[in-house]
Amino acid sequence: MKKILVANRGEIAVRVLEGAARLGYRTVAVYSDADAAARHVRVADEAVRIGPPAASDSYLSIPVIIEAARATGADAVHPGYGFLAENADFARAVEAASLIFVGPQPEAIDLMGNKRAAKERMEAAGVPCIPGFKGSDDIKSLADRAAEIGLPVMIKAAAGGGGRGMRLVDEAAGLAEAIKSARSEAQSAFGNDEIIVEKAVTGARHVEIQVLADAHGHVIHLGERDCSVQRRHQKIVEESPCPVATPELRAAMGEAAVAAARAIDYRGAGTVEFLLDADGKFYFLEMNTRLQVEHPVTELVTGVDLVAWQLRVANGEHLTLVQDDIQLRGHAIEVRLCAEEPANQFLPQTGPVLAWRPPAGEGIRVDHGVLDGGEVSPHYDSMQAKIIAHGETREIARQRLLRALDDTIFFGVACNRDFLRLTLAHPAFAAGSFDTGFVPTHFPDVAASLPAADTRHAALAAALCFHGDARQLAGDRHVSEELLTWHSANPSPAPLVLRAGQAQEKLRLWVHARGVGRYRVTTGDGDQFVAHEITLDAVADGHLRCRIDGADHRARFTRCDDALWLDLLGLTLAYHDVTLAAAETRGDVQGSGEIIANSDGKIIEVRVATGDQVTHGQTLLVLEAMKMEFQVAADVDGEIAEVAVAAGDQVGARQLLVRITPNDAGD
Repeated sequence: MKKILVANRGEIAVRVLEGAARLGYRTVAVYSDADAAARHVRVADEAVRIGPPAASDSYLSIPVIIEAARATGADAVHPGYGFLAENADFARAVEAASLIFVGPQPEAIDLMGNKRAAKERMEAAGVPCIPGFKGSDDIKSLADRAAEIGLPVMIKAAAGGGGRGMRLVDEAAGLAEAIKSARSEAQSAFGNDEIIVEKAVTGARHVEIQVLADAHGHVIHLGERDCSVQRRHQKIVEESPCPVATPELRAAMGEAAVAAARAIDYRGAGTVEFLLDADGKFYFLEMNTRLQVEHPVTELVTGVDLVAWQLRVANGEHLTLVQDDIQLRGHAIEVRLCAEEPANQFLPQTGPVLAWRPPAGEGIRVDHGVLDGGEVSPHYDSMQAKIIAHGETREIARQRLLRALDDTIFFGVACNRDFLRLTLAHPAFAAGSFDTGFVPTHFPDVAASLPAADTRHAALAAALCFHGDARQLAGDRHVSEELLTWHSANPSPAPLVLRAGQAQEKLRLWVHARGVGRYRVTTGDGDQFVAHEITLDAVADGHLRCRIDGADHRARFTRCDDALWLDLLGLTLAYHDVTLAAAETRGDVQGSGEIIANSDGKIIEVRVATGDQVTHGQTLLVLEAMKMEFQVAADVDGEIAEVAVAAGDQVGARQLLVRITPNDAGD
């Protein structure tokens, strides 16, 4: 191999491109129109446009990617993960074009890409599997068989992964709807609506084993990763080693994973995933025939560069590592930074990146594809970066990662940083006592669990808003800032109304005559107000030191046309100045009957029509955003006054979907 094309985007494309360059290979990136200025394009030696933003016309177009490899003289293709990484037809097309596919043989991808066929092969190889059955086409038959197994059951897309097309069902009444929804999501995500139904192993951990194999029959494992902390069946925190793994358990799971790889004559890097129950029994879940998102934690504790070995194995080299060479040193924890709104069902978010400042420090690694001024597109996955910490012990790694999250700035689009920090700080996580039900168990109401802003946040935001405007105005009029609010009788306050999310604060601000950047801010009305003394110091490049009520703080901020993004006390908030806005635009739209899209997406199904009576919480339509389906519900009891969209429509964030006339509207 001399030149490698990476058929992917985002942080994994950057990771592979940089890894290939370290081995001396020339590199080629591909990009859609949405990614023309993306980081992976800048990292590569060459870059080729492959089509419009829609993945089906670009990153999922096999002929276009093969042509890009031919046009640039690439002799190998690395698929990354997602998109075509586990597409056997793509692997065959690469090989048919006389190119090297950096991954397993197509037959292995085919076999392990179907959960039903994979389970049958694993049972034949003696790998422990979960009781279950292949789904039929008849929903009633499926529901009856699921009831025979005994609830709860897990419904899964046979051709899928990543939590898509997966539903946990606890009650018989919800079986038919869950099967229908899982099939729809599976068809949309994988082009195959086949499902399987398995007995749900409750209270289990999601533990996976990394395997590495060459083309000469040599297979080893590199220990385990615990990926139990998930939302919507998708991982958000991963670590190695598993907090409850013993050497004996590690050896047993490792042997099973190696047996699984041998059973399909596997080649390259792959992952065998298991459910580990409270009694220490483990069951085969699936095998991912590619590099995993969470591979950095394995690299940090083993010292093995998995991307380098993928490339070496693809080049025909023998695996020089033996099992005894693999020793786990220290502990590593990874979190996935996603553009999403945890308080709203983790709904994906899109928009411009106003400021991106990744953390750094001892034991910290950041894999990302983010650029200042870039764009989070509605066409691709919501994950933007991975932040990983390594330390001599689990507690050192956890504390380093907490500090790294505090130091992470991602302004412009709502993200899950604050929720990740909340997760890492939870006593159950700190103790290593958790399973796949961690998030719903400990955060049943995510919105209520997230750290709340206090009046100091609003006071500092008010001071920053006024400070920037006043300095510009003072410069324009050639007067000092403190004179702008001077009054011949009494000091004159500047009124402000700021909104952060659905909460708003009424504030009054006075400028201290003793110096620029010194303010007194009160929040609240009448007798119910709080006063704060604010001093802004060293305001530059989005960083400032400030004194709030006598205590020194460090804060980060950025201003755009309609918002001030502020990071203070470990909490990121976007403040909008609505002082001069019409009264009706200031308030909370929750409960108004105006149902709007909280993300860009596609309408999959509309379940109501004009004139229908609906109740609070009733599903009105299904919205697909970044390959996930979300049920959009009524926020009031009432009558449907308008349905503004139809199935198949593409919608934008904050677009009106349905208007409901509340039942008490005329009272």
